[in-house]
Amino acid sequence: MTFDDFLQAFFSVEILQQAWPILWAGLLNTLLLSVVVVPLGFIGGLVLALLGTVHSRWVRWPLIAWVDLFRSLPPLVLLVFVYAGLPFAGLEVNALTAVAIGFFLNTGAYYGEILRAGIESVPRGQVEAARCTGLTTAQAMLHVVLPQAVRNVLPDLISNTLEVVKLTSIASVVAMPELLFQARQAQSVTYNATPIMAAAVIYFILLWPVVRLLSRLENRQLAGRR
Repeated sequence: MTFDDFLQAFFSVEILQQAWPILWAGLLNTLLLSVVVVPLGFIGGLVLALLGTVHSRWVRWPLIAWVDLFRSLPPLVLLVFVYAGLPFAGLEVNALTAVAIGFFLNTGAYYGEILRAGIESVPRGQVEAARCTGLTTAQAMLHVVLPQAVRNVLPDLISNTLEVVKLTSIASVVAMPELLFQARQAQSVTYNATPIMAAAVIYFILLWPVVRLLSRLENRQLAGRR
């Protein structure tokens, strides 16, 4: 294979021009998925983390079982189960709803463990000091503990968010026309790998700034510990 053949097979400008409209549509759906599933996962994780502060075995043991279950299940299996299983329970869901539910269950468990670690990293004396100022336990958690907890685990939260955005590509298994799904459709029509390469470049352009931000935060956190 000559270099020109290589360029034609993987980086064809003509093929890219033909495929761009559906790649753009796929990119918009990927952004939509990210905007939906990341906040859902964070909210679910926050609820789990707050429940983890309850000192009751009737809450703690079911919570541990819930987190372990959804961290152990592969996201792809969970997504297929939600999409194909809910109709048997009389609940018809579209692809976007199935993805939102699946990611809520899976990523919520991961966000929950990260936030729980952040809450536990805040000294107990902070809560007691906040209570002495007249704040209730809930107000102390909201205004004193949670801001410090999020700051302490911010690199982990960003890293997990990065993985969630990349994981949205599995939505293609339920025919959600996100970026990878559209790229594979274009490849099957054009018999050319250019759409797949274009999707890879788009993912890189979107996520590389986040990767650099994560590296800076991790380096700053390491420097602060010295």
